[in-house]
Amino acid sequence: MKNKTILIRANSSSTIGTGHIMRDLVLAEQYKKSNIVFVTQELDGNINERIVEAGYKVELVKSNDITEFIALVKKYNADLVVIDHYGIDYKYEKKLKEKTGVKILAFDDTYEKHHCDILLNHNISGDEKRYRGLVPRHCELRCGKKYTLLRDEFIKEKKRKTIFIAMGGADHSNINITILKILEEFTDLKVNLVTTTANINLEELKKYTQEKEWVKLHINSTKIAKLMKKSDFAIVTPSVTVNEILYMEIPFVAIKTAENQNDIYKYLVKNSYDVLEYLNKKRLKKVLDDKFN
Repeated sequence: MKNKTILIRANSSSTIGTGHIMRDLVLAEQYKKSNIVFVTQELDGNINERIVEAGYKVELVKSNDITEFIALVKKYNADLVVIDHYGIDYKYEKKLKEKTGVKILAFDDTYEKHHCDILLNHNISGDEKRYRGLVPRHCELRCGKKYTLLRDEFIKEKKRKTIFIAMGGADHSNINITILKILEEFTDLKVNLVTTTANINLEELKKYTQEKEWVKLHINSTKIAKLMKKSDFAIVTPSVTVNEILYMEIPFVAIKTAENQNDIYKYLVKNSYDVLEYLNKKRLKKVLDDKFN
């Protein structure tokens, strides 16, 4: 199977600015296994050299003439065309689709009409409801902060949220690994997990965490308060640990793992805290989604 070929149509100049190319370079990172070609003009003040420096090929076009672009789509047998250009409209996209059948991803942040397969509004204000009637019914809408394109420099500098996990020193129900697998679906998290040598599943836990740099295992720790203080959120049992978490004023979700936790569990439910009667993966993920997304 051939690697997919993606053509990205965008410009940069002293008048247009550089934002289109910069965000397209971020988008291109999501298609590492694809052959990516930037189709652009050589306008005054362009940053086409940034495209080359990033390791992508540049095809220069003279204008927005669709005939010129269709020829390139056919030349490369493109699988996807990304259009990030205010001068290319619905009619252009429709004709491109009719002449080539290529899949089209269109950038939009001004709620214009588009003839595309995927519409991307990556601004935090992106609202898919506002595109009703503006795109084909089959169009996949990617709107809002979930799709925001951020350069690596911002991702690297963002402070990771720290999660404190304490499911009891013995973890009789052996749910630490299950919780970690759920957390693995999130980005920008690091975990301090506390347990003891009384945990009969300790070796399995050690093996699971040994190559996960985002998880630090604390065994028989005497610095629980310090670990809690560093935390942005906690996952604990409705036990004595909750008393400590509440005192430290740390947001948390409590998961009941034993019958002797019933009294605190009922108190937490009555007072509208996040608490689960047992480990329910979907419900825990929803709680975490609400906190971190």
